[in-house]
Amino acid sequence: MSDEAFEALLSYVESELSFATSHYNDSYLDRRVSSRMRRTQSENYAEYYETLRADPDEQEALLEALSINVTGFFRNPDVWDGIRDVLRCLSANNETVWVWSAACADGREPYSVAMLAHDDPQIDESSLRIVGTDISEPALKTARNGIYEESRTVDFDDQLSFLDDASPYVDRDNRTYRIDESIKRSVSFERHDLINDEPKTGFDLVICRNLFIYIDNEYKQPMLRTIARSLRQDGFLVIGKAETIPPTLKSAFSVRDARLRIYHREPLETNTLAREQPESNS
Repeated sequence: MSDEAFEALLSYVESELSFATSHYNDSYLDRRVSSRMRRTQSENYAEYYETLRADPDEQEALLEALSINVTGFFRNPDVWDGIRDVLRCLSANNETVWVWSAACADGREPYSVAMLAHDDPQIDESSLRIVGTDISEPALKTARNGIYEESRTVDFDDQLSFLDDASPYVDRDNRTYRIDESIKRSVSFERHDLINDEPKTGFDLVICRNLFIYIDNEYKQPMLRTIARSLRQDGFLVIGKAETIPPTLKSAFSVRDARLRIYHREPLETNTLAREQPESNS
């Protein structure tokens, strides 16, 4: 009964709320659903299912809970050293550099890219165009506002210590941190679903970290194919340190740094190397 009720609940979320539960690990889905069950004091899946169907606010709350939203400024600093090297290379060789932070949650990752570019004299920050995307509208709202409240478990000063001095880029007022307008102007945000939406085009660097660890293996390949099709030839991809490129897609990427999970998009024939303008809704 419990398994049947759980499957019915997931089927409803996928068909009626348009969240592709079938692409995610059951253990991940169960943790997020169980969290909402505790909040609504539901005794079992069947009871929570009825609550969900009757309450639009709970539907929104569950969708927000299911969205991957673990993030931080300069998460895994050693990876950001590698991203710095990539940005230096791209900035030296291209008049405009397009960066896509996919599944960016509340925007701290794309803002980290912008701060890094402004802070490094070897990167022309004026050449960067950074797009952050996510499926969560509340997360995107926070990202566009660029205002973050520090909690007891989050130390923003520690995260920002990757830079020698982050004060030109972030204004601090007690536990409230506001992204400076010079950084916000470098980043635009829009909704995009890597599972259901079409690829983008024309990006030199795609950063998509710590999403695939929640995705069932059979769906990682089409999502990574979407990313590959969004990259220009000779572009770069950064994924999470616990993630890998499936063997069937390894011909599309060569390894730039195996430890940091930085990959290089393999070039096609010379006549296919047109630098297309990235598509954006912003």
